[in-house]
Amino acid sequence: MQTISQVTQIWMNLNSMSGQLRVRKLRRYSEICVLEFPRNSQVSSSEDGEYVPQDGIEESLGLVGWSFTDEGVGGLLKVRVEDFRVEEVSRVPALDPKGRFTVARVTLTNWETNRFLNRLSKQCGISRNRIFASGLKDKRAVTTQILVIDANIKKVEAGEIPDCDLEILGRSHQKVGMSDHDGNRFTITVRGCCFPDGKPMDGKEALLRVTRIREGLSESLGADVFPNWIGPQRFGANRPVTPLVGMAVIQDDYESAVDLYLGMPGGRASEETHNFRKKWRETRDPSSCLEIIPGHLGYEREMLRHLDKKSEDWLGSFKTLPNSLQLLMIHSLQSLAFNHTLSNRISSGMSIIDPEIGDIVAPTKSNGRIDVSKMAPVSKSNINRCIRNCRLGRLSVTGPLPGRDSTPALGKPGEAESKAIIDTQLESLNWRVKRIPRLSTSGTRRPLAVPFTDFSVEEATDIPESSEKSKRWEENPLDGDRWHPDGASLRLSFTLPPGTYATVLMREFMRSPLDHF
Repeated sequence: MQTISQVTQIWMNLNSMSGQLRVRKLRRYSEICVLEFPRNSQVSSSEDGEYVPQDGIEESLGLVGWSFTDEGVGGLLKVRVEDFRVEEVSRVPALDPKGRFTVARVTLTNWETNRFLNRLSKQCGISRNRIFASGLKDKRAVTTQILVIDANIKKVEAGEIPDCDLEILGRSHQKVGMSDHDGNRFTITVRGCCFPDGKPMDGKEALLRVTRIREGLSESLGADVFPNWIGPQRFGANRPVTPLVGMAVIQDDYESAVDLYLGMPGGRASEETHNFRKKWRETRDPSSCLEIIPGHLGYEREMLRHLDKKSEDWLGSFKTLPNSLQLLMIHSLQSLAFNHTLSNRISSGMSIIDPEIGDIVAPTKSNGRIDVSKMAPVSKSNINRCIRNCRLGRLSVTGPLPGRDSTPALGKPGEAESKAIIDTQLESLNWRVKRIPRLSTSGTRRPLAVPFTDFSVEEATDIPESSEKSKRWEENPLDGDRWHPDGASLRLSFTLPPGTYATVLMREFMRSPLDHF
């Protein structure tokens, strides 16, 4: 099996080639991206003929293993946009009529956060960097959050943006930063619950299974606690392109970074998206690719426009991406190390709640985040105290988000971390981005397990006939899919700390393939 880093190397090797040889190799690379991650049981196919081996992608991203053995309820998420709701739990910045900034509460329907902020910045006539949010939300969802905008109220209210409800709260002197909120409240409907053999599951059985898994997690980890994996959206889910691009950026290879972002194929892409990415891989001609690029690929369009004007300015093309998305490329590499560390500990039977000698623990804040300024190693002299405080929720065992100044765990926990770094081929990176210094990272750590609160589950109503449903739902299940149109629907509600992924908790209850999320 090819790992993500190995695929990156294949791509980098292509850059030394030219002419027809390079074109042939690029065609082969398109196959490697989607075929070299073998699924143990089955593969998902898109309408354009690409195959996405989901088990292999899960393994490459470290999203393997369970704290409690169960078959789950199966099912699909986001059948309707309204089936996935996120409300940011946050304090409104102190309001002052003389404040510089406009404070607004915005509810978005089917908007990717960065794209909406770009749209809003153009409406206000300001740089995207003058709009402040504490988190990036899911696209295919209804999301509510606080924005702080460095523009006057009239400009913010100037135009109507579709699928957006914007409420002006007032003025403030205060900004908000990433993860400044206290958490996120999720209301998520999973539809098409079914057994592993594909037969539909009724509501009673599905509710029993959710209850059983919740109880099993509590027995294994403590009351309403789950493994804090970094979810598939950090990597691109069915097109896990961000760690590949991040690797190229850290290695100062912006040609490969742009190549990957524009050309890497992905699962369940529309025909026009598939044709665009294929054309880029075969021609690398910005002008001709601009003629066929789908309207929703705005980031790719800006990259191509830059290359059309400056054909060899790969760095400049990459820098057309929003700053937050550029940073995400680096964070996704760090996330690989964390996920693989977590999986290594679970597979080896190590606790992710009780620390061992060599672990690094950190105080837990009221919102579930950790205070990274007060991290401490676990030693023979303090281990009993650390175990007690971890069980009381005052401390958390942490895993690595590596960087140039990161401090690894020691002993057996250190071995799990070291193996994760080696398995993801990150051991040689210095984490310095010479030509974009703001992307350099010193590293930090993240809790291995986190709590969920305010949990409830109930059967959900059927989909109204008039509702717009996902293309996946409108099609018949594929071989190996874990959903059935006649299966029950459940609505789950819960609150998570900032930076925690609802899809990861849903994965515990559903046990569906990654492309069902």
